[in-house]
Amino acid sequence: MKEYYEQNNLPAPHLPACPIDRKLARQKALVTGANSGIGEAVAIALAKAGADVCINYVSRPEVADAVAQKAAECGTKVITAQADVSQEDQVQAMFKKAIDAFGTLDIVVPNAGVQIDHPIDEMTVEHWDKLMGINLRGQFLCCREAIKEFKRRGVVPSVSCSAGKIICMSSVHDIIPWAGHVNYASSKGGISMMMKSIAQEVAPFRIRCNAICPGAIRTPINHEAWSTREAYDALMKLVPYKRIGEPEDIGRAAVWLASDESDYVTGTNLYVDGGMTLYPGFETGG
Repeated sequence: MKEYYEQNNLPAPHLPACPIDRKLARQKALVTGANSGIGEAVAIALAKAGADVCINYVSRPEVADAVAQKAAECGTKVITAQADVSQEDQVQAMFKKAIDAFGTLDIVVPNAGVQIDHPIDEMTVEHWDKLMGINLRGQFLCCREAIKEFKRRGVVPSVSCSAGKIICMSSVHDIIPWAGHVNYASSKGGISMMMKSIAQEVAPFRIRCNAICPGAIRTPINHEAWSTREAYDALMKLVPYKRIGEPEDIGRAAVWLASDESDYVTGTNLYVDGGMTLYPGFETGG
């Protein structure tokens, strides 16, 4: 990573060490879209915290296997499960595989998502439906299956204060409009209200549901926004903290939301964005 930043004349991130701990010991997790980017970082962070992890992927099984090997180096049990999260039967089969392997699930992170960008007058129904199927229906299906298992098992005090934790993956674009990305922004706004409605419904069962809303994160999906000095500098105009986020920033947030340290937190959007939602265009008074 250091060499990449030096070669491209970009400022290197200064991130705190993330030592292996065991605050999630004995817990079982499933992360969708976990063979790259944010999903990969979340899966590895959960494994570092002691959780067994099921790594979901839809393509490139060899990449998922490499992530699984990296996560397993933390000393926990790791499996992979192929599933298109927009397909109900595949989601159900994925949950069955994870529960058969681990005995139960305590943490579910519906992370899988895509961008299909077009101006609104060029966006087709297919563009809209495909994205919504993955980004919104996929998270709904994963939340539903997770809640079935959490309610079936209930609270196990020796494992966690709660019966289960769901961490939806949203975006700053649940509140920041994004021209040219109407389907994406709409899906993230939908995730926010879906998460809050689920959280309200299942709180009496001691099930917690929250969402992480990343800002600009250095992942392959937004490579063009940070891969050159010019693009990086332009991006930093939107980030008051003046550095791009790293996938590990989201991983650490997910560990906290999955742990008993956040036991009184539910129905909350956690913005991990370096201040993008602070409307930096108004920093000089507008």
